[in-house]
Amino acid sequence: MPNFDLILIFDYIGTMVFAISGTLTAAQKRLDLFGAIFIGFVTAIGGGTVRDIMLGNMPVSWIQSNNYFFVILAGILITIVFKKAVLKLRNTLFLFDTIGIAVFTVIGLEKALQFGITAPIAVIMGLSSAVVGGIIRDTLTNELPLIFHKEIYATACITGAIVYLALYYAGMSEIVCESVTVAIIIGIRLWAVKYNIAMPQISLEEKE
Repeated sequence: MPNFDLILIFDYIGTMVFAISGTLTAAQKRLDLFGAIFIGFVTAIGGGTVRDIMLGNMPVSWIQSNNYFFVILAGILITIVFKKAVLKLRNTLFLFDTIGIAVFTVIGLEKALQFGITAPIAVIMGLSSAVVGGIIRDTLTNELPLIFHKEIYATACITGAIVYLALYYAGMSEIVCESVTVAIIIGIRLWAVKYNIAMPQISLEEKE
C-alpha cells in the first residue's frame, strides 16, 4: 500500500463506493438481502483479491485489516437503509467511482512494482485492481461488463498507468507519480462521459 495518507483515504472511499455500486445493482435485480450483501462485497474486493492472488501476496490485502470489512459493510448498510437518497446522489457516486478506479490503478501498479514485476504486467495489475470487481458484479447479475462496451473506462486506467511508469522511470517522486496519474485517469473519464466519447465497436456485419 502506498505510504500516502490521501491515497489511503481515497482507497477507502473507492472501496465504499464500489460496495454501494454492487448493492445498488443487486437491488435493481431484486436479489434478496444475502444476495445484495454478497454482490456488494465482491464488487468492493474483487479487483484487489485477484491482483494479490496473481502476485502471490498472501493473505490478500483486505484480510489483513478490519478497516476494509467495516468500510464495505458501511457502504452496504447505507445503500440498503437509504436507497432512495443514494439513488439521488448518482452524479456524486460517479465521481467517487472515478476516483476509486484511479486510485486502485495506482495501488495495483505500485504493489506490482514492489514485487519486481515488469512494467507491462504491472499495468495489467493496476487495471485488474480497478475493474475486476465491476466485471464480477456485472457477470453475477447477468449484465455485460461496463468495460467491454460504451464508456471509456479501462482505457483511462491503462493510459494513467503508462503515464505513471513514464514518470516513475524518469525519477519523479512517488507523490508526483500518484497525483499526476490519478488526475489523468479522472480527467479522461470525465471528458469521455461529458462528450459521450466511446471506443469503436467491432461488428461482423457487413456494411451495405
